[in-house]
Parts: sequence; C-alpha cells; structure tokens
Amino acid sequence: MSDLLYSEVEEDLRASVRDLFTDRAPASAVLARTESAEPYDLKLWRTLAGELGAAGLAVPEELGGHGASARELAVVLEEAGRAVAPVPLLGSAVLATSALLACDTGEAVVAELLRALASGERTGALAVPLSTWPGAAFPETVQVRDGVLNGRIGLVADASVADVLIVPASGPDGPALYAVDGATFAEATSLDLTRRLADVTLENVPGRLLAGPERAAEALERALLTGAGLLASEQVGIAQWCLDETVAYVKQRYQFGRPVGSFQALKHRLADLYLEVVTARATARNVADALANGTDDLGIAVAVAQSACAAVAVHAAEEAIQLHGGIGMTWEHPAHLYLKRAKSDELALGTPGRHRAALAGLVDLPL
Repeated sequence: MSDLLYSEVEEDLRASVRDLFTDRAPASAVLARTESAEPYDLKLWRTLAGELGAAGLAVPEELGGHGASARELAVVLEEAGRAVAPVPLLGSAVLATSALLACDTGEAVVAELLRALASGERTGALAVPLSTWPGAAFPETVQVRDGVLNGRIGLVADASVADVLIVPASGPDGPALYAVDGATFAEATSLDLTRRLADVTLENVPGRLLAGPERAAEALERALLTGAGLLASEQVGIAQWCLDETVAYVKQRYQFGRPVGSFQALKHRLADLYLEVVTARATARNVADALANGTDDLGIAVAVAQSACAAVAVHAAEEAIQLHGGIGMTWEHPAHLYLKRAKSDELALGTPGRHRAALAGLVDLPL
C-alpha cells in the first residue's frame, strides 16, 4: 500500500516554493497585478520553473527534467493554489508537458520540446478549452492538411503567455497532435483574474507533428487525466488558505467583548470545514500517488478527487468571505481571488457532476 503522507523531500520542496511565493507573490502584489497590463508574473514563473525546477519535476532526467513524479508536482500545485500564484503552471508544467510525455519521447521534436519546457526556457499550453474533461471526444475545431493547421479554439488556459501550443487537430488520416508556434491570441474575459484564458486562432499555420492517429487521442486523454488529477491539489491549497486565514481572523475579531471565534456556531462551521479539507487532501494525495505509480484505478482516483475537491474549495472560499464579515466583501481583501479561482477550477477539466457520472460508470453504478 502506498504511503500518502508527505515525504521529507516533498516537505522541503513545499518550504522552498512557499518561501518563493511569500516573498515574490504576496496577496498585495497579486491584487495589484490583476489591475495591470501584465496579469502573469513571468519573472516569478522563470524562477519557479527554471531555478526551482518545478517545470521539470515530472520529466525524466534523460529528457532534461528532474525525474521526480506527480507527487512532487502536486505539492507545487498545492502551494500555487494557496498563493493563487499568477503563473502558467497548469498550462505548461501539467497539461502541455503531460501531453508530450504521452507521445513518443524518442522522436526528436517531442524530446526537444520536453527539454525546453522542463528547463523553463519555453512555456507551453494545451490548446483545448479549459472546460474539456477526461473522456471527452477528440476535438475537431482545428483541421490539418499537409502539416498546415486552420481553426479556432476558445478559452485556452495560459495560451496568451505560451511560446508553443500543443494542438489537437483532425485531418484526412485521423486525429493528431501538433506543436505550433505561430498562433493568434485574443484575451477572453475570465472570472479568475490570476489564470487568464485566451481564444486561439490558427490561419494556415504550419505545425510539427508530435503524435499521429495511433497515439494522439491517448496522449490527449492522458494530459486531461493528469490535469484533472493535479488540479485537485491546487483546490486543496485554495481551501487550506481560506481555512487558515478565517481561523486567524475570527481569533482576533472581537464582538461583545470576546473573539467571534469563541461563538459556538462559528466553531462548528470551522470544524466542519476542517474535516472537509482533510478529506479533500486525502483524495488529492491519492490521485497524485496514482499518477506517480501508474495504477489501474487512475480514472477512479481522478473522478473521486475532482468530485470532492472542487466543491470543498468553493465552500471554503465562501465561508472565508462570509466569516470575514464586511472586509471579506471588499476588493482590497484577497478572499475574492480565492473564490474566483475556486469557481473557475470547479468548471475546469470537468465539473464535479461530470466526474461523478464518470465514476458511476467506472464502478458499474447505475445513474
């Protein structure tokens, strides 16, 4: 049986990432950046991806990575959620990298891109709508003929800061994955101010073939499963921050001469929330371990984690705003950033309802 507790190495990694975010992405800086022309902190991303090596954690050493696993990458996602860090971690280090790892890494173009993404030299994005779920049909919005791509993909996460797109395309021979450098982007209106979405347009853009019909659908499915599974860790990080900040606030906020946290009703609400967060963490750790070890029950682990963690993150953010009282409703307090990230994550890579439906099919339960 796998040990789902954090290892010493994982805790050391957490400490390094948390220190970086505390120093370079405090709440005040993240809030200020949402109102600027540069919502992403690309200097922070280069430090996280390159100097700390977060982008290459799941990439084998022979391909320029660190040869770790999804467990370590999940810890980074958790801390990114805790800080609502404005970096393209999900799009590049998770979705794009996972798609490439599921291709034939012996191919020169795949290996070259993996090395560039793992080092932080380049940033990638998987060109599918962020709402795409594991098990969805292979997209047909992009057509390819003779290596030239045409089409449009809406609401792609982190696309506006990506140097390379991993594009699913349909052609005469069937589905395929291509690497594309010359796409046109249009920023979309996103509820989450710290993870931007963009509409991608391809007009006679040449692409480099990464996977043909025999492997493209499988690679895309693996990327979506990995993304949905690791997103659970980000959701745990959101929920943990909301719980910690709310507990700290109700201890220092006085009413009728006593801390509001001493009121029995609030104690019960926060105790219930604590139990939800602990349960969510267990499911997130389980799916990260399943991704690391390649278990046969990966689909079940992903569906369970997303069914639980998405709702817990939203509930924690809602409780944080309500229990912070008036200050929690202001723009100056960062609680709204966590609610927006939690609600956006709830729709990303499959809603809880869709994952519950998938889970029912996987364990042979009638709907």
